[in-house]
Amino acid sequence: MCGIFACHCHPDVQKFKPTALKMGKAIRHRGPDWSGNVIANNTILVHERLSIVGVESGAQPLVNDEGTIALAVNGEIYNHRVLRKHLKTPYNFKTHSDCEVIIPLYLEHDIDAPRHLDGMFSWVLHDKTQDRVVAARDPIGVTSFYMGRSSKTPGAVYFASEMKCLHPVCDDIMTFPPGHVYDSKTDQLKRYFDPKWLIEPSSIPETPVDYKTLRTALEKSVRKRLMAEVPFGVLLSGGLDSSLVASIAQREIQRVNELAKQQRQRQNGSLDEELVGIDDDNKLTTVQMLPELHSFSIGLPGAPDTKAAEEVAKFLGTRHHSFTFTIEDGLNALSDVIYHLETYDVTTIRASTPMFLLSRKIKAMGVKMVLSGEGSDEIFGGYLYFHAAPDKKEFHEETVRRVDNLHLADCLRANKSTSAWGVEARVPFLDREFLELCMNIDPADKMITKDRIEKYILRRAFDTTDEPETKPYLPEKILWRQKEQFSDGVGYGWIDGLKDNAELHVSDEDMKNPKPEWGSDVPDTKEAYWYRCMFDEHFPTYCAGTVKRWVPTWSKQTDPSGR
Repeated sequence: MCGIFACHCHPDVQKFKPTALKMGKAIRHRGPDWSGNVIANNTILVHERLSIVGVESGAQPLVNDEGTIALAVNGEIYNHRVLRKHLKTPYNFKTHSDCEVIIPLYLEHDIDAPRHLDGMFSWVLHDKTQDRVVAARDPIGVTSFYMGRSSKTPGAVYFASEMKCLHPVCDDIMTFPPGHVYDSKTDQLKRYFDPKWLIEPSSIPETPVDYKTLRTALEKSVRKRLMAEVPFGVLLSGGLDSSLVASIAQREIQRVNELAKQQRQRQNGSLDEELVGIDDDNKLTTVQMLPELHSFSIGLPGAPDTKAAEEVAKFLGTRHHSFTFTIEDGLNALSDVIYHLETYDVTTIRASTPMFLLSRKIKAMGVKMVLSGEGSDEIFGGYLYFHAAPDKKEFHEETVRRVDNLHLADCLRANKSTSAWGVEARVPFLDREFLELCMNIDPADKMITKDRIEKYILRRAFDTTDEPETKPYLPEKILWRQKEQFSDGVGYGWIDGLKDNAELHVSDEDMKNPKPEWGSDVPDTKEAYWYRCMFDEHFPTYCAGTVKRWVPTWSKQTDPSGR
């Protein structure tokens, strides 16, 4: 991940520049490799870079030959090679960066440019000729993005990867909605990601599940996310989702490397130097041999997820790194976690703390990109409360609601927990094509019954019991292992430790007298109260408008644990 900060229509942009650079520095953890900025007219773009693709030549902001277009991007464009090949007008690319293609795409498609992108992204583009800013966020909001305004600079509009570099200069901040594009010409946000399943959630899909297509789609999604020029790995909890991602990635690495070896052997018998791989058009191309896959897990001593992760890693043959943390380690990190997450949602904080600690370990090992399993539970109704769904209509509507709010929950967690240490998390389950396939499956196939465990169709798609010629993707007991909430799977003592400590920090009297500035958003537990107080230490009250707290469905349960 990278970090971006931008301001358009500032009344004195040169005077504002030192402040803008300071705001960019506030998110340098997201992009520790390089800093850049561009000023044109009354607009400034600031970029903090984490180099994953185009390492030697992809410094930002990117500018075209004429100096009329400047671009700052946070994210990855997986179809950038295909887009480059199919441009109608030749464009002089200055870098190998996957993000540079956005400039000629804007020149050809204007405000519709984001529709053509396959990836995770937040970006701000300034057109100097029109003195126009266009900003966009990926369909699901995998990358974090905010938009702000200030009563001190009427007419100015601000953008940033994180809220912490907006609230010092803005008194009105909102989450930039996923799947939308902003155009300063109209000063309006417009939805560009508009599939029927999202726009009409009450229209219930009727397409029966095709297991082979489902498997192929996820494999394709993982394959495109192996695009990197730096060491990478996979977050492996030992649950179904991360284990499948790890399995597919390992199989792809082995497949490509075997092809590479065979071709090189045919040429001169050597197995080194540049070797063959598969490009975006599924054609052979010369690329570097893919590196060994690292896998990472974390938990309290004896945690169920840790044991399962070690079993999966051994089965797959990854280079596994298993870490432990103590409850004290987690408690000590809480304030920092909330500062980086920019939320006080109980579910998100519980799950983010181990991920935050693990990301620091990963960064220390020199790994800059990891694959993760977020999104599967929302798509397939994998949370345990989905057992209580009364019918397929409500089941489907709840999956749509959960996917639509991922940017405020699991995507926020994955993005900010890793970015806090300069690590990028990629999420194959939230691939645009994969989503289109899965969200149009008849929800009756997804529902949990006495004969079907949660996420049955995903498990079944990768069950090779009836395919003796196919190597198993996972051990059977992992493939059919019941769901653990991540915050539980790292060790059941974690949640109990949080609750016990909240009792020490929040009194019964505190609960009876919440802060007046909280309005109607009053925490209903001491743990939630404690987190809200820590949030308030870092952020002004008006920033709370960007936070969404988890609310259970089909249940009177108030605790978000899945136990």
